Amino acid sequence: MDVLLVALFCVLGRRSHDEAMLAGLVRTLWPFGTGLAIGWLIIARRWATSGSATRPAGTALVPTGVVVWATTLSGGMLLRVLSGQGIAVSFVLVAGTVLAVFLLGWRAVFRAVTSARQSRP
Repeated sequence: MDVLLVALFCVLGRRSHDEAMLAGLVRTLWPFGTGLAIGWLIIARRWATSGSATRPAGTALVPTGVVVWATTLSGGMLLRVLSGQGIAVSFVLVAGTVLAVFLLGWRAVFRAVTSARQSRP
């Protein structure tokens, strides 16, 4: 779900600026995709080194969602700067908000639906 939503974020961003879709999508996607992968590596490493037999849920808002969101945003912005793509304060704010809605939002909805189903008689 995270990969699809990060890709959707990049597609929406390119469309909103009337930029070439296929030609530039990979250029826009790789920094955020890499940040997303880093977040998942952090979650996997935390689970592997925790000594716990219980694996952290990919649907968990905390810590999974927060870590994935934070690394996707910060890693994506850092890699954009390092690759010469640049960033603006407004872009960081919009990206942070949209990625939070996407990466945290689906987890919150999933949790609410799951809780509602479990509480039904």
